[in-house]
Amino acid sequence: MKTPTLLLALAALASTAVAQIKIGEYASLTGKEAGFGQTSHHGVVLALEEINAAGGVLGQKLELAYEDNQTKAGESATAAKKLISRDKVVALIGEVSSGRSLEAAPIAQQAKIPMIAPAATNPKVTQTGNYIFRVCFIDPFQGTVMAKFAKEDLKARKVAILSSVSNAYSLGLAKFFKETFTAGGGAIATEKNFSEGDKDFRAQLTAVKASGADAIFVPGYYTESALIIRQARDLGITAPFFGGDGWEDEQLLKIGGEALNGCYYSTHFSAENTDPVVAEFAKKYKARWNGEVPGAFSALGYDAVYVLADAIKRAGTTDSAKLRDALAATKDFPGVSGKTTIDKERNASKAATIIKIEGGKAKFHKTVAP
Repeated sequence: MKTPTLLLALAALASTAVAQIKIGEYASLTGKEAGFGQTSHHGVVLALEEINAAGGVLGQKLELAYEDNQTKAGESATAAKKLISRDKVVALIGEVSSGRSLEAAPIAQQAKIPMIAPAATNPKVTQTGNYIFRVCFIDPFQGTVMAKFAKEDLKARKVAILSSVSNAYSLGLAKFFKETFTAGGGAIATEKNFSEGDKDFRAQLTAVKASGADAIFVPGYYTESALIIRQARDLGITAPFFGGDGWEDEQLLKIGGEALNGCYYSTHFSAENTDPVVAEFAKKYKARWNGEVPGAFSALGYDAVYVLADAIKRAGTTDSAKLRDALAATKDFPGVSGKTTIDKERNASKAATIIKIEGGKAKFHKTVAP
């Protein structure tokens, strides 16, 4: 027969075991774009550990259940289903990629589980439904920023565009860039396409070279973008290349090497920013992840968890409808990637950071406000 003391101890353990708020994350932790998922995941984990060390939320610790989509098409939907049905998560964090976010968003919406995309910039992501949010700017803003940058900073009058036909992010960003650049009097010298996983871009680049473009816009992900620029330099193309936040990964520099010098891209954050909040985050992140310098997706993953935790506190519950309403009411939440205010389309209005690559390093160039 169990003693009263033992029963009380067991009851306390049982109480502790269930006093968890489980959140889910799906990310590309392996595969071609593992750089995206790993850095975002590191930001998520750091935020979770900090929140728990400070006492958790509503007197409960946050517990993370996560799934690797392996950068494979279709896997994000499967991951979202597992996290919702098996792990019973109260919310989802994911993904960096717009395409993979669009796979999971309908699952979350149907289940009425709030989902926060750290860095999926395609407008269609939050258009999926009223349970889908993001903590980053969207491509219409990013396209506008880079169109103005091409005209005002690069002094480009004719721009060639190289975009991926198999990537919702790439096609969307190309569209918004083109609309703004041509509306401002610029001309599109030529438009060429490639597919994810391609390794030979010489045919497209030969046409770009013949077009007489002053600059080349490549709204792709880091692997293809770096290869494109290397091959362009081999073909004698000296015009500057520029892109969006899909370039954001240290692998860009490793693949592209010196060919990237003089190129630019827009993103959400720079660890070189002298803001004390950014400096403190960078210090903590490096300490936690063996000297790794945080990138934009690290910061956005970190902010996504804090925005979620803040919404749970304000809701006073993890009830999905009340949590959704609290997320929708988020205003001026201070994060390391800037203040987050969720608008009526569940998007975040944020400044963009322009990075210049010099001497084989990505360096802070300027900030562009929305």
